Amino acid sequence: MEENSPLTEGVYYILLALYEPRHGYGIMQFVSGLSSGRVELGAGTIYGAIKTLVKRKWIAPLDEDGRRKEYVITDTGKFMVEHEIKRLRELYNNGLKITKGESLL
Repeated sequence: MEENSPLTEGVYYILLALYEPRHGYGIMQFVSGLSSGRVELGAGTIYGAIKTLVKRKWIAPLDEDGRRKEYVITDTGKFMVEHEIKRLRELYNNGLKITKGESLL
């Protein structure tokens, strides 16, 4: 995942989930609920992504609460989400223009 690369759908949803502190299972539940069950992230996907996102400093672990470690999005992670929203908005708007017969230039 490069800083300028599009986010995968899973990473995008994980980052959104972590606007509030959550543990891995909580992330899975949040993403499933937010996507109305369309996106189901498995444990392997979640924990692999968490490891990568912590390394990139897009999320940070909180103090462990018993056996479940919670994570939260960082300012860098929030920047990445905002960047992705701008990218997706551009894609969406350009798609609407083309499908409605409007000129892009």
